[in-house]
Amino acid sequence: MKNFRTLDLNLLRVFDALMSEGSLTRAAESLSMTQPAASHALKRLHDWLGETMFVRSAGGMRPTPRAAALWPRVRTALQELEQALAPRAFDPARDPAQFRLAMADATAALLAPAMVAGLASARALADLRLVPLTTRDPRTLLLDAQIDLAIGSFPGVMSVVLADHERSPLHHTRLHQAPYVCAMRPGHPLTEGELTLDRFCSAEHLMVSLSGVPQGVVDDLLASLGRQRRVVLTVNQYHTAIRVLAASDLVAVLPASPATASGAEAGLVQRPLPLVVAPLTIEMIWLARREAEPAHRWLRRLVTEAAHFD
Repeated sequence: MKNFRTLDLNLLRVFDALMSEGSLTRAAESLSMTQPAASHALKRLHDWLGETMFVRSAGGMRPTPRAAALWPRVRTALQELEQALAPRAFDPARDPAQFRLAMADATAALLAPAMVAGLASARALADLRLVPLTTRDPRTLLLDAQIDLAIGSFPGVMSVVLADHERSPLHHTRLHQAPYVCAMRPGHPLTEGELTLDRFCSAEHLMVSLSGVPQGVVDDLLASLGRQRRVVLTVNQYHTAIRVLAASDLVAVLPASPATASGAEAGLVQRPLPLVVAPLTIEMIWLARREAEPAHRWLRRLVTEAAHFD
């Protein structure tokens, strides 16, 4: 069994630099080391681990799958250690940075323009990478350092966080809350007259589902009333949903803000729902251990200032 107390933590700095640079020579330069010293450090790391982390290739040093899986945790640990021992203020106009944010397309459409304006106003050197939100439980993405922030509706995660907020590994901020509506094309039969529960259930539905499963909160509520609906189509993007609704007789339960923002050009009609559905809550969540990081604090402020949906 490996004894962690015998590991020289400087070897992890070499590992991190090599993962970043892809070249032993460039990694050595970034650490102000000689190339032979970096090579020796890499050999010591391989010896301690009992396995090879990199193999030589035409393009430089290629990490093994084990190295690729290990790197996010090593990088996060080194960053936390650096911040604890040698903290410094983050100046967005001086300090380059790259952040990854996971969110659905409708949320991105609402946030991204304001965030870009915020970057320009601050003359920030930060780059933002928006990635699709494909899960209602982004905890693994955060813990594995695949993303810096998750923005969306996470009712299951939030129930766990709020149940034991003091010991939760996550922190959060509520960015927005929007009621759900029934959206449909102009001229749809349900645009006229009262939208009763009978008419709602007899319509053919489209559902935005990240997983593709045609079952959600609305279906659970209907089941509690002894009712059900037919979900003809599931899609995983609001933009796609808007396009389909505008060209078909399908209806969809959508949050009012995304329906308004994404569907304005399509002229979708929004009707109040004939059943009580809790409003959509958009949360920003991040790892509690990153709470005090100056760069991360700046990122959260950028997102919060951009979150003026109304």
